[in-house]
Amino acid sequence: MQLTARTPAKSLDRVYALQPATRDQIERLKTSYLKLLPLINEKESEENVKDHLMDFLKEVYYRDAHVVAPKGKTDFVIHLGKDATTQAGVLFEVKRPANKGEMITRQNLNVKAFHELLLYYFQERQRSQNSDIRHCVITNVFEWFIFDAALIDRLFYRNAHLTKEYKAWATGQKVSKNNDLFYNEIIKPFLAELTAEIPFTYFDIRDYQKIVADADKVNDKALLSLYKILSPTHLLKLPTATDSNRLNPKFYSELLHLIGLEEVKEGGKKVIRRKEAGKRDEGSLLENTLIELDSSGKFYQLHDRSQYGATTDEQLFSVALELCITWVNRILFLKLLESQLVKYHGGNKDYTFLNRETIPDFDELNKLFFRVLARKPSERQASIQTKFGRVPYLNSSLFETTELENDSIGVNQLDNGLTLPILRNSVLSDNPAYKNTKEVSTLAYLFAFLDAYDFASESREEIQEKNRTLINASVLGLIFEKINGYKDGSFYTPGFITEYMCRETIRKAVVQKFNDAKGWDCKDFANLENKDLDRAEANTLINEVRICDPAVGSGHFLVSALNELIAVKSDLGILQDATGKRIKDYTVSILNDELIVQDEDETPFQYVLQATGKPTAERQRVQKTLFHEKQTIIENCLFGVDINPNSVKICRLRLWIELLKNAYYTDESGFMELETLPNIDINIKQGNSLLSKFSLTEDLSDVFKKQKFSLRTYKDAVTAYKDAKTKDAKAELQRFINEIKSQFRETVINRDPRRKKLATLRGQRMLLDNNVDVFGNFIKDPKLVAAEITRTEKLIEQIENEIADIENNALYRGSFEWRFEFPEILNEKGDFIGFDAIIGNPPYIRQEELVESKTLLKKDFPKTYTGTADLYVMFVEHGLRILRPKGHFVFIIPNKWMRAGYGLNLRKWLKTLAIEQIADFGDLPVFDEAITYPSILSVRNAPASELFQAVMIDTLNYTNGLTTYIQANRFDILNESLQDEGWQLTNVAKLQLIAKLRVGSKTLGDYMDGKIYRGVLTGLNEAFVIDRATKDQLIAENPSSAEIIKPFLAGRDVKRYQTPIIEKYIIFTRRGICINEYPAILNYLESFKERLMPCPKDWKGEWKGRKQGTYKWYEIQDAVDYYKEFESSKIVVPAIIKRPSNLLDTSGCYSNDKTTIVATDSKFVLGIMNCKVTDFVMQQISSTKQGGYFEYKPVYISQIPIPYAIDFRKKQIEKLVTEIQLAKSVDSTADTSALEAEIDQLVYGLYGLTEEEIAVIEGK
Repeated sequence: MQLTARTPAKSLDRVYALQPATRDQIERLKTSYLKLLPLINEKESEENVKDHLMDFLKEVYYRDAHVVAPKGKTDFVIHLGKDATTQAGVLFEVKRPANKGEMITRQNLNVKAFHELLLYYFQERQRSQNSDIRHCVITNVFEWFIFDAALIDRLFYRNAHLTKEYKAWATGQKVSKNNDLFYNEIIKPFLAELTAEIPFTYFDIRDYQKIVADADKVNDKALLSLYKILSPTHLLKLPTATDSNRLNPKFYSELLHLIGLEEVKEGGKKVIRRKEAGKRDEGSLLENTLIELDSSGKFYQLHDRSQYGATTDEQLFSVALELCITWVNRILFLKLLESQLVKYHGGNKDYTFLNRETIPDFDELNKLFFRVLARKPSERQASIQTKFGRVPYLNSSLFETTELENDSIGVNQLDNGLTLPILRNSVLSDNPAYKNTKEVSTLAYLFAFLDAYDFASESREEIQEKNRTLINASVLGLIFEKINGYKDGSFYTPGFITEYMCRETIRKAVVQKFNDAKGWDCKDFANLENKDLDRAEANTLINEVRICDPAVGSGHFLVSALNELIAVKSDLGILQDATGKRIKDYTVSILNDELIVQDEDETPFQYVLQATGKPTAERQRVQKTLFHEKQTIIENCLFGVDINPNSVKICRLRLWIELLKNAYYTDESGFMELETLPNIDINIKQGNSLLSKFSLTEDLSDVFKKQKFSLRTYKDAVTAYKDAKTKDAKAELQRFINEIKSQFRETVINRDPRRKKLATLRGQRMLLDNNVDVFGNFIKDPKLVAAEITRTEKLIEQIENEIADIENNALYRGSFEWRFEFPEILNEKGDFIGFDAIIGNPPYIRQEELVESKTLLKKDFPKTYTGTADLYVMFVEHGLRILRPKGHFVFIIPNKWMRAGYGLNLRKWLKTLAIEQIADFGDLPVFDEAITYPSILSVRNAPASELFQAVMIDTLNYTNGLTTYIQANRFDILNESLQDEGWQLTNVAKLQLIAKLRVGSKTLGDYMDGKIYRGVLTGLNEAFVIDRATKDQLIAENPSSAEIIKPFLAGRDVKRYQTPIIEKYIIFTRRGICINEYPAILNYLESFKERLMPCPKDWKGEWKGRKQGTYKWYEIQDAVDYYKEFESSKIVVPAIIKRPSNLLDTSGCYSNDKTTIVATDSKFVLGIMNCKVTDFVMQQISSTKQGGYFEYKPVYISQIPIPYAIDFRKKQIEKLVTEIQLAKSVDSTADTSALEAEIDQLVYGLYGLTEEEIAVIEGK
């Protein structure tokens, strides 16, 4: 055996190791520790030792959520849950301290304690069938040995010889069932021969005695690893807070209250809105802003208010919200800055400034924004510098007046006299100063609220003295993406996914960059790591990698990309300071989607000033390097666009925060002033990514030649803007850049082929007016000329309308001109060369909400557009369009595109490209805010290859990370195996089986000649679906009502093989009905009239009725031209089910839109549709739903294979179906599994399936 003892610090999960512990947790450990040691008498029995030890673990960690108790012969266990019926998660073998002969040591495990532990493990696995054991522990109270149960499983339990010997002993097949035989004759010899490495955690709690006993808390940080190693998080392998941006609900809800917003659920998803009329507080930031905008008249003076919404109320709300987000952004950034300054200065609270004493009102806050942070100390007023001398100048456009502020109001115009009620469950309830306070001024409330949390720019391994919850930059990004994304179809991507997507894609892009530049053929990043790189050249190449998120949101992907590029440089050994000296004595890695820098002892790097007021030279060097590396990458590599101006603001804020994490005091200022922030805002722009007036492929080489500004001038101006140090310099450069773009735009417009053609036609039209020579004779036949004039004028009008549509179309107002907005992706001729990587999570907006833009989208996205396509489909085409050849694309998008009809064009097009990988999360709840089933699509901009990789992800818990999970579970997919009707991500065995099923069958769609129909969509079931009493009443009032009241089934009423029970009815007022012939029904429907009215075609804003359509208000929404099929015998299929659950209806029932009907009375078809083969096929081809459900839509149902069968076999199946139906009609709960199994066997026979193929179908 090779024994490797690890310290607690080295044994902890790296993410968990970096998380803080609270002061309460550490004090509980110290108290129980001091109580435990005096209780231990080395001569006492093991039972006493066990009791004291269990009490210790309960008091410190396990009392509330886990049972700690003896179990069988095991000394004691920690259960996975609150009661003893849950499985044991940790097994303990305890020895009394004096029993040294049986206790293991770091040099020898082959003694009785370890033998007993292995016996406990085998018994727990065999007798209790427990495969959930997480750790095994041996201790004598003082010394602790902790073994990972996965290691015990691998080395011992999975050893065939040892398991066989254990079973023989346990079942009495040995000469004795005495434990000693197992220990001495089975385990002991096995351990003596074992050569494998056995790592374990070792510590002696007596080593911590001095720190625990010391009243001074300064050294308590050394107890962190001791506390964590025995915690449930480690011993039970509970998930750590694996997402750095996990939402803190309490912080979030109270921040919404301060702003004046609320989160509610509408239509199955959460939305953010202004509080309802009766719940609004004048003192909230939003209401205060709305009052001032309205009363001052500033809102009504805004230019082009239509960009903020369709109605005045929408516009007013949007303007006020944008202002509030601007102000709150600044305040939150300053809270992080304040936290950073206090940390830099060793916890000195003199560096705090966001409090009611320093900033008592909005006027003073306005001064902080614009007279402090936007001005150098030397340029500040004396009184301002006296008060805010410790607050640095940042040079960030975050602290410049925005265009909207200039046009409307500033924060100083808010009413200081308004107060805000303190939220019922406010975090301030623990603050004595606010204990009995019911309401307080808004700013005082905001500052006290923020001060109740621990703001940090990153995770820190430390003790939180005030037990304040940690709020980091990622959480702030999540909160504002939720506020912004409520109407944009945006969902915040979890950190573990952005980390994975950026790592995989950016490393490929970096390899491609080196291959292109050096003529290499590196297959992957590992190959590149083995190259001997010139550090300066390698840095230059990586700094030229261009990465874009075309729907940037809060900037989460760009922040992950920034971290990844730093990690890439570190992994390649090229991370260096300004002098070219490597940063080599540090580990730079990404944990929990955060950049972590650790020294050789794995201590996180921290930049702090010494008592002298200066950092050490090494700390200064590392901090400066990280700051300027981030600056270089943000300025050169990262680009983003978003249609939402608030998202753009937040993305810029996130990137500034990333720089703030590594802000440093400059040497030249005597360590008195922070390095100013660069102007990164020019890389993050507002606009509609999908719409552009100018084509990417147009040859514009002559355009720059005709301008007074060259492309080089444009690029130099953008570079200069990023480095501008003063407000005046920035403004002048911005004006200059705008002038260049304006001239460029004008030149491109003038060379538009449409304009050239228009000029030609106008010239021809003028010539037609001159059809007389000098002698007054007609040159051409006047009739022909008149016809030519008419034709030419029509062409002129047509082209004028085309040009006007583009120039005046409101949809083009926010169009984004990729052709020249980012000069970094233009070559020296001005050609658009594209980005190296496109990464993101595009908005998921359904086609019903895209009415106004459909015409433009159809024209601009010919490869993927369909009338029913979700917006993300067009984003995929656009993302690949702005990608350079051989570039790498990765999006997380709903998986429906692989099977839904609207994804057909996308599927066809993607088959022509080099798909690299598709990772399908199935029905896993990846997004907290919506039921959306995502997939990660990775594509290389190159021709299709023979195969790509796929993975079906079935968990959100990854012991070794998502990357490792995917590498272990992915499989190859042949490109040619993909069917246009829908893609099946299945392994080769399943693909071959499906192919065999197709050969031996006819699809249900062909078998039925297309007679497969969706159930009835009324548009308002509350009005049209009635109960028996209402039906009887309507018929009693007017007997004619019976003609259009039909028995009705909902999807949930359809049960496998059962006769339907009719409890509901539908008022079937189909298109063209003469409603006056049914007065009772007309009178009944009148009470729903407002909600039944179809939405007018050009309606803007909210509509209380049904969607647009040509139906009358009293008619059902769908035409249902096939309604006669409902009145005949048919098979009814429920839409959302775990396994086939079809029934045969012969009673003429209608059914809702959550069903499909197959117009046949064939019991043979019913048997096939309910068999295991159909279940298998539908699992491969249909969309998944949460909870293991599948979506049975007509598009999928039509693909069910119906095997070729002779009449004899058909009749066998029909007979079995009849027997099942009969049994179910007598007792709906009757067990018919044996009959159903007979049908399955007959179907297997029809296909000629082998035992192996049947095993695949049955999941064995």
